Amino acid sequence: MATIDQLMRQVDSRFHLVHLAAKRAREINDYYAQLGEGLGQHVPPLLSTDSNKSLSIALEEIAQGKIEVVERTGEDAEAPLAFIEDDGDESA
Repeated sequence: MATIDQLMRQVDSRFHLVHLAAKRAREINDYYAQLGEGLGQHVPPLLSTDSNKSLSIALEEIAQGKIEVVERTGEDAEAPLAFIEDDGDESA
C-alpha cells in the first residue's frame, strides 16, 4: 500500500491528489462496468494488485508513476471545480 509521502511526490497538492485519484477510480469503475458489453472504451487497471477496490488501485497507480499528471493551460484548461454541477439555485 502506498504511503502519503509516496503519493505526494507524484502531485503538487493534496487537493490535486484527491481529484486525480477520484477521476482514475471512476475510470476503473467504468472499465469494470462495461466489461460484459465488450465495448473496450475504458483503460483497464495499469497494475496487478490484491485489492479489488478501484480507489486503492488508483492510488497505487499514482504512487508507482503509472498515471502521468499533466497540467492543462490556456484554452484547454477548465475551471478546477467544473466537475461540480450547478445545483439550480435560482435565489440569486
